[in-house]
Amino acid sequence: MANNKRGPEPGSQKAKHGGQAVREKYGPEFYSKIGKKGGETVKEKRGPKFYAEIGKKGGESTKRQQGSEFYSRIGKKGGERGRTPAENQEE
Repeated sequence: MANNKRGPEPGSQKAKHGGQAVREKYGPEFYSKIGKKGGETVKEKRGPKFYAEIGKKGGESTKRQQGSEFYSRIGKKGGERGRTPAENQEE
């Protein structure tokens, strides 16, 4: 499939250099600002049902790839983070 976009081929050294130049010129706040703007636009156009749908698809994909035990493992890790060190040693 041909790349019909202007500019260097995505992933090429020239494209990486261009991204670095933008980062140096505008700083990290620029990326935060445009990311937030894009997220707000998607939220307005698609609504909450869109996020529920893509979350469900992502969860199903993760379950297929990692297995259902994965959720048990990460749930335990999340529970451990909320405890004090003394509480973790009692188990």
